[in-house]
This record gives sequence, structure tokens and C-alpha cells, in this order.
Amino acid sequence: MEKANPICRRNRASALPFSPLIFVLIFSACSPSFQVGGEIQAGRYALLTGKPDLALPHFQRAAELDGNYILDFSPFQEGVWTYVGRAYYATGRLADARAALERARSRYEHDYLARLYLGLVLARDGDRNRGRREIEGGMRGISDWLDYITYNTYYGHFWDPLREIRSEIQSSLAMTSGEDLDWHKLIASAEWVGEKMEEEIDKARRDKVRDQGRQSEGRNGKP
Repeated sequence: MEKANPICRRNRASALPFSPLIFVLIFSACSPSFQVGGEIQAGRYALLTGKPDLALPHFQRAAELDGNYILDFSPFQEGVWTYVGRAYYATGRLADARAALERARSRYEHDYLARLYLGLVLARDGDRNRGRREIEGGMRGISDWLDYITYNTYYGHFWDPLREIRSEIQSSLAMTSGEDLDWHKLIASAEWVGEKMEEEIDKARRDKVRDQGRQSEGRNGKP
């Protein structure tokens, strides 16, 4: 019986400290689900470091492998087509971004970043009425999700602990209710919320692991 590759048994959620190229090479020999995770993480690394043109092919390959993939190492769920759409958006390809994000919206109703970025695409492309509705829906979904996990889960206090994201959302939603909407300010705010939520996925996970480590040391009698 063939032995499983020990590298493939690594948790793909630990990918970000690795070079994206090394990460993809490691997971290319693993199962399709691991390959999808590897492509997503390599794409996220590029996206988070301001290289959407490098992120896009990783997300496209992930979508080809599993078009129904939902981020599975984080309680905040984001689909593969949302990542494809965000990369297109960041490179200025609005028509492609809209197609990918519409697909993301149709596949998973709780993908709030799909709504947020679809709203951004629509707003930039001239459909501001629907764009505003999608931005508002995405922001409310994110804020409600953060509130829910804060008060109902153990890991909730690792997410947006200073309520910076929720405060920004509240300010933006108040702005959208006015008659003279500052679209430049709203778009900048929505982009900031999207970027911060993506960063929060890794930050919350690191803080949770660190906290569990301290608790384990305490149980073992270590100072």
C-alpha cells in the first residue's frame, strides 16, 4: 500500500508563512482538495501583498479544480469565485469581476464579501442603485456576522476585537442613508472593509492559536 506523502498531511491553513511558489509545488503532489487549498493560499498571499495579477491565476486554477470551494480553515466563509472576482476587480477588469462575483453570489448567500465586491464593481461600472444595495447588504452581513460570533462563540473575541471594522461599517451605512452620497468615500470605505476582513482571517487564527498555546502551558504548570 502506498504511503501518504507526509507533506500532504500538513494543515493547509498554515500556508501563509511559506513562499507561494514552494507552497504550490508542495501541494501539487497532493489530493485535489489540497491542491485547491494550496492555490487559494498562494493567491491570498499575492492578494494581501498587493499583487492581484499574480493572485488571479492561482484563484482561477482553484476554481477549475473545485468551483464550489468555500474557505474551510476559517469560520468566516468566502468562496473561490469571490477570490477570482476580487482579483479581477483589483486589476481593473470590471466585466470579468462582475461575472465571477455574480456567480459567487448565486452559489452561497452568506458570502458577504461577494456582495460587497459585487457592489463595488457595479458602482464603478455605473449601476449605482444596485451597487449601493449590494454594498449595504455586504456590510450589514459582515457586521452582523462579527456581532454573532462575538457573543455566541469562544473564538469570537479574536475577530475585530477593537470593533474597528464594525465602526467603519456603521459610518458607511449612515453615509448611504443620506441624499448626497459621497461615492468616492463609500468605495474607499468598502474596499478598506474588504481588505481588513481578509487580513482578519489570518490575524484571528494566529491569535486563537497563541491563546490556546498559553492555556496549554498553564495547564502543564509552565510559567
